[in-house]
This record gives sequence, structure tokens and C-alpha cells, in this order.
Amino acid sequence: MIDPATLPARICDILQRHPPHAPALVDNGRTWTYGELRDEAERRAAWLRGLGVRAGDRVMLVSENCAAQVALLFAVARLDAWSVNVNARLSEGELAAIRAHCTPRRVIHATPAGLTAGPLDAHAVPESDGAGIAALVYTTGTTGNPKGVMLSHASLLFVAATSSRLRGLVPNDRAAGVLPISHVYGLTSVLLGTLYAGACLHLAPRFDAAVLLAQIRAGELTIVQGVPAMYARLLALAGTEPVASRLRFCYAGGSPLDPGLKRAVEAMFGLPLHNGYGLTESAPTVCQTRLDAPRADTSVGHSIPGVEVRIEGNGELWVRGPNVMAGYYRDPVQTAAVLRPGGWLATGDIAEMGEDGALFIRGRLKELIIRSGFNVYPPEVEAALNSHPAVLQSAVVGRPVADGNEEVVAFVEAREAVDAAGLQAWLVTRLAPYKRPARIVFMETLPASPSGKVLKHKL
Repeated sequence: MIDPATLPARICDILQRHPPHAPALVDNGRTWTYGELRDEAERRAAWLRGLGVRAGDRVMLVSENCAAQVALLFAVARLDAWSVNVNARLSEGELAAIRAHCTPRRVIHATPAGLTAGPLDAHAVPESDGAGIAALVYTTGTTGNPKGVMLSHASLLFVAATSSRLRGLVPNDRAAGVLPISHVYGLTSVLLGTLYAGACLHLAPRFDAAVLLAQIRAGELTIVQGVPAMYARLLALAGTEPVASRLRFCYAGGSPLDPGLKRAVEAMFGLPLHNGYGLTESAPTVCQTRLDAPRADTSVGHSIPGVEVRIEGNGELWVRGPNVMAGYYRDPVQTAAVLRPGGWLATGDIAEMGEDGALFIRGRLKELIIRSGFNVYPPEVEAALNSHPAVLQSAVVGRPVADGNEEVVAFVEAREAVDAAGLQAWLVTRLAPYKRPARIVFMETLPASPSGKVLKHKL
């Protein structure tokens, strides 16, 4: 277990842990050493100070993955301000809503071409009672109502250090940096976890299956972390032939992993595909399968050392530990709804515990479908659909019908020609009648967040 007392005080302090000449980032063909990244963060901190940024201010950073973005994140931390890192792919309306909610002192746009600072907001008030907060991370909005999650330096560093240790990261490792750093998975486990270990992160502004597959085949990477949809696209591109690589570890998280995809990825790389579970409110990691104990099933493993879990009577998973958020920004009602007495976080996810104590995530409480009195868990239906060779990915939702009942509706993104009748026939031997979709809708591409999570509220 990581002792929180042994961790650095701020996320920017991890740059001091490693030799200045060691490689930290690769961005657009350039390698940044730890010394160069530290110096750039110090320069940007002075620049932000000159722009009027003070401790407790929010600094909204609009960017895709790049070295300038990383330096700014550490620069904001050096000033004891809060980073509000949002993906540049969000719509103008989404960006405007976040800006109105967090009231940043400055909005900075970071691109490989340089930085652009928006006007000073002289009316923005620093948070004097927000000491220790490093980042305000807005949820991906799968429910349609994104919230600002307050994460402390301590919570981010605890997860970064624990994730680094559980993955066995060493300075010689080269990790894929394709997950958005604006998402908590990309920020904590990928960016901070990699740099905490003194390893090197290969940044990419966005996921491109062809580029990532080429990097893997060229032996440029030893670590890959992603969401299941990312692995599905790698499989579609690579075909059935095994992929030779230097990979020693690959990991899936962020959304449910179905058994067929897990087996196919393991055959492609000749490695176990590890699985895990977390949420923005827990910075994010709660559970992870162990490096020395890969699993054949799709359990998310045991809770990480230092984090406690329990399952309530309604099946909801509760979590307690140093990774839990400080609360939702400017939303005491929602905060009180999920932060329970005793330091517990009510996750809103339904879980079951296996005989060995490992957890299985069955779905979201809000996404549970009640059909004719029976519970239908969307991930189970999605796994059955995804097992069809023509299906790339699917998303299942409930639709209200007469008498307070619900019906199951499936949205499918296919990799090759298939029709609804063919899929229904496939499901006959795999799902009970009440679990089978009443309707199957084919889509060219399922709506997804920048992290690859399917946005079910848009369906």
C-alpha cells in the first residue's frame, strides 16, 4: 500500500523525482526530458503569474494531448491554482457551459503551434477554502449533466503512485498517450502514473488506430492503456494475425469489457488484457486486475491497496479511500447525495463480488432496465451482441412503454453487413427472451466522448 504521507505535496513535484536527462514525453517527433519539462513548467508558471493567475483561481485549459498542455498543467499546480482541462473537441456550447460554471481567471488554448490566452476575468474569485485542490475535472456527461469534480493533489498522486506500482512501471517503459489527458483516466493513470515512475509517455492528440498499431509493431511502446472501443478498432484493423511487439502490459478501463473482445485482444498481442474499474469521483481507480494474476473472466479485480469497497443492499458499490473526491464544485446538493457518512462514496454502479473477493460491475443504477418485472443489465446484452463477428460495438438502453414497463433497445455499430433478424437469431441461445432487444438500430458510428465512452444519453 502507498503511504500518502510519503507522496509529494503537489503533482508538479513529481518532475523533481527523476534525472533531468531522462526522457519524459515524446510529442510530434520531439523528445522532452524531465529537466526540459520541469523548466518549461516553471516558465509557464511565471507566464501565468504575469497574466494575473493567483492561488485558488481556476485556469481553463482547452487542448488535445501535447507537451504544452502537460507543462501548463504542472505550471497551474505550481501556483496552487486549479486546472480545468477540457478537450478541444467539445462543442462551443459545452465549452461555454463549463466556462460559465467554473468562472476561470483565464482561458488558455494550447495547440502544437503555441498558446493563446483569453482575456483576464477580473470578477473571477479565487477559492480560499480550496487548498489542496489540483484539478476540476468535468464528467463526460453520459447522463447529459456533466459536473465539476474537485480532485486534490493527494488523491491524484495516490492513484498515480498506486497505478504505477501495480503496473510494475520502470524508467525504461514507453507508454501510449492516446487517452485524452482532459479525462481523469488519461490524466491520472496514464500521464501522472507514467511520469511518477520516471517512464516516458508518447503523446498523441487523439486516438488513431493505424498510427497506434504502427507504433506497437515498430516496438516503440511497452505499455498500452485504453478503453474497449479502442481495442475493438485495433482488432478491426489488424485482422486475425498476431501482432508482434515489445508490449509487456495492456489494460482496458473506462467502460465494460466483454469476454469476446478480451479473448481476441489477448490472441492479437499474446498477452493478458488486464481490466479495471473507476470513476471520475475516485480519481479514478478503484479496482484493477493484478499483473501477477491475470484473469480469464471480465472481473475488474480487487480493490487497489488502501481503498475499501462494499456492496449495499440494492447492489450499489460504495468506495472509501484517499482517492475519493472533495466534492462537486458549487453543488452541495449533488455532493451530499453521493458522499455519505464515514467517508464513503456512493458510485451509482451495480456490482457483485465473486467468491475470491473480486468485483464484477453489472451496470449503472440509472441504466437498469425493468422489463416485465425482470432486471435487465445493459452490459450483459451488449456483451452478447458484441460477440457476433459482424458487430464492432453496441449500446443498450431502456425505453419507457405502456403501464410503466420498459423495452430494451440496442444500437449497433457493425464492422460488416448484418441485419436485425440475423442478430436476433444470434441472441436466441445467448439471452433469455426478456433480455433480448425489442428493437435493433444500426448506426454508422455510436456517439462517444473524447475518451471513447459511448454517450448513451444521446441515444
